[in-house]
Amino acid sequence: MRLLLVEDQLDLSRWLAKALRDTGFTVECAYNGADADALLKTEDYALVILDLNLARMDGLEVLKRLRAQGSSIPVLIVTARGDTDERVRGLNEGADDYLAKPFELAELEARVKALLRRSSGHAAPQIVCATLCFDTVSRMFACSGEPLNLTPREHAVLEGLITRAGKAVSKEKLFEQVFALEDASGPDAIEIYVHRLRRKLQGSGVTITTLRGLGYLLEAAER
Repeated sequence: MRLLLVEDQLDLSRWLAKALRDTGFTVECAYNGADADALLKTEDYALVILDLNLARMDGLEVLKRLRAQGSSIPVLIVTARGDTDERVRGLNEGADDYLAKPFELAELEARVKALLRRSSGHAAPQIVCATLCFDTVSRMFACSGEPLNLTPREHAVLEGLITRAGKAVSKEKLFEQVFALEDASGPDAIEIYVHRLRRKLQGSGVTITTLRGLGYLLEAAER
């Protein structure tokens, strides 16, 4: 899952980005409102973590413009502005959740995961397809109860597929979720990870089918 972190305090931004990457997310950073607004007009993200006190454009204006585009990307506001009026205004402008600074990293991660579950239509913490299980809290995959050993990129591709199990996911969509802007790769790199995943999922009862012109489909194999 690719997230956009909008935070103007560089040390805090680097710390949060590292923590979220260690959890398995792909994270891109913007350090002012104008840059965040530009990215949100051209790039696709699973979730936005948005500070309010930003240079060049206030965070609430970024949020307002995002919703004016018709985007339903989940937005978690993280800010030192803790008064009720600001909180209500942020929620009224279309924020999905609000976390006041200072906060515990564990709470931020829990809220991010909860918002992603909600946006993907999976209210339960576990997503199951045949013997393959993805725990959205621990962010671990297992087959028949045994942990599935995956590289970070394999994990990201499989997460993009299982959260849309039964639906075609385009190569371009998977690429956007797995790779950051600065990565020197193209959408064809997804083919490598899908090939590796097929080998690791042999015997699991799960198939990844290539649909020409549409992308990839993860589903339970027919018996």
